[in-house]
This record gives sequence, structure tokens and C-alpha cells, in this order.
Amino acid sequence: MQTRKVDAATVRTLLAAAVAAPSIHNTQPWRFGLDPDTGVIKVRLDRARRLPRADPRLRAQHLSVGAAVFNLRVAAEHLGWDPVVVLCPVPQDPDLLATVRLTTPAADARLPLRDLYEEVQRRHTSRMPFTGRPVPEPIAYEMISSARTEGAHLEVPDIIGTRRLLRLTQAAEARNAADPARADEGRSWITVPGGDGSYGIPVTALGARDASGRMPVRDFTGGLPVPGLPALRFERHAQVGLLWTAYDWREDWLRAGQALERVLLTATRHGVRTSVLHQAMEWPDLRAAMAGEKRRCRPQALIRFGYGTDGGHTPRADAGPGPDGEAGFGDCGSRGS
Repeated sequence: MQTRKVDAATVRTLLAAAVAAPSIHNTQPWRFGLDPDTGVIKVRLDRARRLPRADPRLRAQHLSVGAAVFNLRVAAEHLGWDPVVVLCPVPQDPDLLATVRLTTPAADARLPLRDLYEEVQRRHTSRMPFTGRPVPEPIAYEMISSARTEGAHLEVPDIIGTRRLLRLTQAAEARNAADPARADEGRSWITVPGGDGSYGIPVTALGARDASGRMPVRDFTGGLPVPGLPALRFERHAQVGLLWTAYDWREDWLRAGQALERVLLTATRHGVRTSVLHQAMEWPDLRAAMAGEKRRCRPQALIRFGYGTDGGHTPRADAGPGPDGEAGFGDCGSRGS
């Protein structure tokens, strides 16, 4: 594999794809650096964008960065490169989460991710009600296979299992609402018209409350001086997928983030809307309960999917150069989260 040099237009394409990844609360907790001579992209964690209450271990931040790494891979293959990824390459530098080396593919190499490139900009979270039309089994199976390809698992439970997962998510959301510090942390990432819209979630992109109480949509807006969001009736029978890994180390979180984005892009290609219900993952006991009786199951995200209207885009920071040759950019939850 021969490394190729990277021009400015290529850098823009790669970074525009990377920052389109979902991140928790649209915090965009990543930094990118490029060595133009070696063609190696360094992906770093931005600790300034952490959520101490909701994500004290930085697990969700690692998922977010993993999703950005996957989008880099997609864009690289779209441009004809074979991206070689190394996770956590320097133990002494814990904030360097990945390197992506752009190499010339072999003559007979397959570049399967290039087919997902058009979905990178189309994908975003919908926090609105879905219709009652079920997603066909072949599409759900393709989503499951996508997670498995990235070293994770996606379980799509039956109605009883779905209700159990949603009850745990509802319990987590109730705890979040009752915890002033967590509620304040979530509200701090809501942006209102006229404010700095580079990060966070605009009020206009938030979904409505569920009048029926069936769907535990995260409530970001309690106490904010904005008009109350309308209450709508969400789908009676939701479809969800539990994304999990067998282990729970930093590398597993990064793999889960890549698997999450691959699942979301696969769904988008088939016209399926998605949103990430992350609340239960933020409470250790509820996260453990999400695993049920499965051994070596470490839940990472709950994905709701179905057909319906989109939820509007969340903003991204400019993909411009940052200090020391790095660039800083742009939800398990938003662009779509």
C-alpha cells in the first residue's frame, strides 16, 4: 500500500464528511490534524466539549469520535483511497483516539464504503413521530449486518423487548429531569435564534413532546424562555435496535461509534429515519439493565428507526484550520444529532 499526498480540495471533502457525524448533544468533541507528507489524519478528543454529568467516563464522546472516523473512511473510499485506521495508537497520548492513513488501494481492492457517501450529508436525526409502517426485515437485517461488520452487535427485539428497553429509557429520562445539574447541562447546549449556532441543538430542531407518553424523547427545554413545544402522538409500536459490544474499553467505544454511524447511514440509504435514545446509557444501573440476561453485553446506544418526516439539521462548526495545523469541527444524538 502506497501513501498518497493530499491536496486542499481533498482535505475539505474529508473534513466535511467527518464533521457530519452525530455527537452527543451536538458537542462535536473532535479535533483533526493532517500530515500532508504522510497522508495521515490524526483524530483527537476535545475535552473542552465534555459533559461531566451525562458522560463522566467520556464513553459517549468516544462514540461520537468513532462516528467521525467512520465518515472519514467513507469519504476516503469515495475519493479512491484505502483508509487504514489505527485506534488509540499511542497509549501515552490518551486524547489521540485514531490515525487514518490514506493509501493507494490494490488493483483488486474492494471499496464498499464509497456507496454510503451520498448518505453522509442526508443523514440526520428525526425527533418527530414516525408512521406505523414497519421497516421490512431485509432492511433491518442489513442494519444488523452493518453493525457486525464494524465489530459490534445490533439487536432488534420483539414488541415485549422493545417495551422493556423504552421503559428503562423513560426511567432514565425521568431521572435526568429530576436532577437539576443534569438538566442544566442539557439545556446549556440548546441554542436560540440570534445566538452562536456553531454547536449545540437549535430549539427549532427539537422534536415535540409525546402526548401519549410512549416515546421517551429527551426534554432539553424545560425552564428555557422559549415557547413550549407541542405535544404529539408518537408511533404506537416503535422499532428500536440495541447497539452493544462484548467489552467496554476505549477501543470498543470507538468501534461502537463506527458501527453506529454505519447503521445510521445504511438506514438512510433505504429512506429510514433514525434517532438515538441515549438516556439509559448515562446511568450505570439502567445501562446494565438494558443488557437483560445477555452475558458480555455492554450496551452503547439505543437506535429508534422508522418512516416519517425528517427532524431538521443541527449546525456544524466551520471545517477551518485550527492551531498547530489542526481543524476543529462539528450528535448520539444530532445532525440528526
